[in-house]
Amino acid sequence: MNEILDWLLAGVSGIDPVWRNFFAGLAIMLETSLFIGLIVPGDTVVLVASTGVSDLPDFFWLVGAVLVGSMIGETIGFSIGRLFGKRIRSSKLGQRFGEDNWARADIFVEKRGGPAVAISRFLPVLHSLVPVVAGATKMRYKTFIIWTFGACLVWASTYVGIGYIAKASYEEVASGFKFGALVFVGILALFIFFIHLAKKKISKVADKMIDEELQKTNK
Repeated sequence: MNEILDWLLAGVSGIDPVWRNFFAGLAIMLETSLFIGLIVPGDTVVLVASTGVSDLPDFFWLVGAVLVGSMIGETIGFSIGRLFGKRIRSSKLGQRFGEDNWARADIFVEKRGGPAVAISRFLPVLHSLVPVVAGATKMRYKTFIIWTFGACLVWASTYVGIGYIAKASYEEVASGFKFGALVFVGILALFIFFIHLAKKKISKVADKMIDEELQKTNK
């Protein structure tokens, strides 16, 4: 198993850092864009790319690329909302998200503003809809991008950091053991597990906020 992992890590490390960073940024840009966010596994691409990080400067370059890609993707969503408004949700593509999800995104942005933009980055479905809804409201782009920047910075640093740590742990501690690759896989598995729990917790909090506002609206 170590040999297979060595081969895979060598393959990722062998990619020119410029191209690796470009594709990681492109993947996350597509992942955060409306209609593509449910198809492109940007987080997986970033995790794989992070295993090719060789030092701290390389780490920060990749974080920067992922951050820029995230900001562009979020800005595309915001611009779609600003240009087309609620017409986008009535289109065939918009209807695929379901009116209930659009309504929840509406309430979330209307009642929580900037914090809703930041929180949505960690939520399924809403991370694609909230930027569009924010663009369709009176929210200023400056407000939107400030909250987006903070959330995307945390996200990018976390994902790149865990890939870097997993690889470093394997090379420095576990590579001498027969089943050292299990340490690498274990670190990634634990990370994915805790991220899943964190997203689930954040999603519950967000759902509670939205449900409370919906109940007030329906009274």
